[in-house]
Amino acid sequence: MNYKRIFLIVLDSFGIGNAPDADKFGDFGANTLQSISKSENFNIENLKKLGLSNIDGVDLENYDSPIGKFGALQELSAGKDTTIGHFEIAGIISSKPMPTYPDGFPNEIIEEFENQTGCGTLCNKTYSGTQVIADYGEEHIKTGKLIVYTSADSVFQIAAHTDVVPLEKLYEYCRIARRILKGEHAVGRVIARPFNGKYPFTRTTDRHDFSVEPPEDTMLDKLKANNFNVISVGKIADIFANRGITESYYTHSNNEGMAKTLELTDKDFNGLVFTNLVDFDMKYGHRRDVDGYAKAISEFDNWLNEFLPKIKNDDLLIITADHGCDPAFNGTDHTREQVPVLIYSNNIQPENLGTIKGYNYISKVILDNFNLR
Repeated sequence: MNYKRIFLIVLDSFGIGNAPDADKFGDFGANTLQSISKSENFNIENLKKLGLSNIDGVDLENYDSPIGKFGALQELSAGKDTTIGHFEIAGIISSKPMPTYPDGFPNEIIEEFENQTGCGTLCNKTYSGTQVIADYGEEHIKTGKLIVYTSADSVFQIAAHTDVVPLEKLYEYCRIARRILKGEHAVGRVIARPFNGKYPFTRTTDRHDFSVEPPEDTMLDKLKANNFNVISVGKIADIFANRGITESYYTHSNNEGMAKTLELTDKDFNGLVFTNLVDFDMKYGHRRDVDGYAKAISEFDNWLNEFLPKIKNDDLLIITADHGCDPAFNGTDHTREQVPVLIYSNNIQPENLGTIKGYNYISKVILDNFNLR
């Protein structure tokens, strides 16, 4: 049957290991799900019921008679970052990795950024987001210079204290950087990283991403062009540079994202709700907090107790992820892993989908449902 409403939820960084090319990314052996499953905070009965523990290669006790379709998706794109992962979910395979800067950005980029903003810069290195403000925050306050840094991902990040640089001014600086970073330097995202308080400082929840535009139409563009609703929850609109979006709700946490998604079950629409829950990645994966990650996924699982009963007969739920970020693995960066795909409706026939090549399987399911190419 065709469904009127589809709820697509991305558990940002919820990898399940076993990516066949993980060694090429230095991630052989990474397994986000396996790592957090060892925590006492780990409790995912609803996800198991949907089929998570029955996915081929997942080292959890199988659930008797899962109620949904379940499988593993292997990423085809040449990267393991948020932008490439979401683009692939939406139908775009990225054959080339987006540019990264392990030694910092070239002088011509930094000089152009300083000229256009009228501000000096500090750092220009690969850095942890919490450590960089501890190490450079006081100098930033004294000099007014912006903290510019990157990571293993294709990102240009700008950190500033809210007492020194008001939020809207920081966003303006990010838009300037976004205009500069094009062509060979077209990073996936320019990210505003505001912080406040006193040393060692605290990052606020007002992060904002300024993404590179998708190089071609995604399923979001196709849905919108054919008069279907495309409702963004969380940073989805940011990731897709607001393309293909008909309605958007920015959130500051998993809890806000889950609350808004639950609220949208009461809305009459024909199309897609696309939700990103970022805390798994931002607060726990990158910070290598196993127990925090396990607690967060358990909170999501508990939320499903409210959400699943709201599913109507013409609704479809899809749960997936965009990459891994194993909190027990080396370093602080994303990890190349397979991701789960869990598909549920009230009348679905349970099925083991096996291992599927390409996150774009999800876009095919969604576009087929709405009779689009």
